[in-house]
Amino acid sequence: MKILVIEDDRIVRTLVKHVLENEGHEITVADRADTGERMALEDDFEIIILDLGLPDRSGLEVCKTLRENNIATPILILSAYQNTDTKIAGLNTGADDYLTKPFDNKELLARINAIIRRVRKGEETNNTYECGELKIDLVNREFFVKDTKVLLTNNEFNLMAYFMKNPDRILYKDELTNNVWDINFDTNTNFLNVYISYIRKKIEELTPVNYIQTVRKKGFKLNSKPVREFE
Repeated sequence: MKILVIEDDRIVRTLVKHVLENEGHEITVADRADTGERMALEDDFEIIILDLGLPDRSGLEVCKTLRENNIATPILILSAYQNTDTKIAGLNTGADDYLTKPFDNKELLARINAIIRRVRKGEETNNTYECGELKIDLVNREFFVKDTKVLLTNNEFNLMAYFMKNPDRILYKDELTNNVWDINFDTNTNFLNVYISYIRKKIEELTPVNYIQTVRKKGFKLNSKPVREFE
């Protein structure tokens, strides 16, 4: 997932970048309001993490400008200002959440994941997700590769649907089993690997692109812009 971090404090900026990259996200950073605002207007991000006390302009002004330009990207304000009035001002300007410094890394991730869930729940009415040459229709329970229908078993379909809803993010094995099957499996077994192997083989019959990447010691990731091919 592409995340823009607008933060002038080098230590905080580096910490946030490190924490999020460890979760498999693609991070772009800016240390000034004007730079970050331009990036947000010119590129597509899935979340913007915005500091309020920037050296050239207030983060509130950046947030207001983005909303006035119809940028609907979720914004998480990260600021040392802890008073209620500032928090309310940030939310009223168009931010989706507000986290005060200093913060716990786990809480930062929890806030981001909560925003992602809210956004994707709101998009659920579309019922169709696309990722490169892949497309899934949740209503008709159909999966396509390069516009060719691919038959999946019920478990394969549910697993692929979760991948399609969460592209470009490392999905840990326990997260996949908990959300796809709603039960806990021993992640040391090859249960999940077998299902992913089945899906990969079916995709491979229609395209040489390896969309589902294995992330060593963590889990798997569906790449929206894969560069590797099946070997």
